[in-house]
Amino acid sequence: MTSILIAFDSTQQAIRTEMLLEFADIEIDTRPTPKEITAGCALSIEFPEQDLSTAATIIKQEKVEIRGLFRKVENGYREIDMTTEV
Repeated sequence: MTSILIAFDSTQQAIRTEMLLEFADIEIDTRPTPKEITAGCALSIEFPEQDLSTAATIIKQEKVEIRGLFRKVENGYREIDMTTEV
């Protein structure tokens, strides 16, 4: 199963998003931000791709500040364009 990673610029936004996604019953994994993703925060949240639409809606509605959404691919991560792919 493919997973999605949310990278952040601040730990505060990561913790806030963790609570929001847990409240929405999305299974998440808080983990270190991969070195190939440049972000201001060492924490990232990973979740199943099947929950992408719900997670994106929460991020938009709650005005969560994120560095970006990334899809795990064979050789790393590819950024997701929230305006076209979600």
